[in-house]
Amino acid sequence: MKRVQNFIKRQSVSLPVMGVMFPVLYLGAEIGLLASGAVAAGSYLASNTTMKHVQFSSTSKELGMTKSEYKHVIKQVQDAKVKIKRLQSHYYRVRSISSFKQLMEMTKIANKIVLVVQENPRKFYLAESFFYSHLDSALELTEKYSLLVGQPVKDRDIRIALQDTRETLQSMNRVMENDLKKVLSSDVEQLRMELDYAKLAVESQNTQKLLVQPLTDDEGDVENERKSIDSQ
Repeated sequence: MKRVQNFIKRQSVSLPVMGVMFPVLYLGAEIGLLASGAVAAGSYLASNTTMKHVQFSSTSKELGMTKSEYKHVIKQVQDAKVKIKRLQSHYYRVRSISSFKQLMEMTKIANKIVLVVQENPRKFYLAESFFYSHLDSALELTEKYSLLVGQPVKDRDIRIALQDTRETLQSMNRVMENDLKKVLSSDVEQLRMELDYAKLAVESQNTQKLLVQPLTDDEGDVENERKSIDSQ
């Protein structure tokens, strides 16, 4: 969401700059159509690039990260997306419904982790093992499995290797699930705090309602008797 907002902001400034520069140069400076177009395009690129650097610096400060840290996280996210696409390319090569479902679940978990880190780059440090090791291992195992399962001849050794790989991939699924739980842990804790606060607010409101409820019949009779005695 932040990236989309930044893109829109850049275009809202860069496009008007280019739109103003072209007629000014072409009609005012009279430097010719091609030259005016080239300079206007250059002004667009310069404005867009400058704003991008400013936004990058501002975002890294907001996150409490250095530029190099933020840049590294972005690079890791981009690399992970490429690896996930490679995983998805093996969907129809595994030739087994159970393996297909297993691979789909794996890519689903991987995509969720990447999405969470992309939205909040600081969560990268909760899932470093996923980016540095687990995703690579899952991809390597999947590629080897696809290669073995595609062999026309499957002797005993190949069948054993396929079974071992399937079991290892299942274990990798559980490992990646733990990676996902780690990056979501702070969100879960925050949600619990918000729920506790909401419960306290509801309880407080219910208590106030009890305090201002109208008198019951018995209470009303007592009140009327008190008024009668006072008037005598």
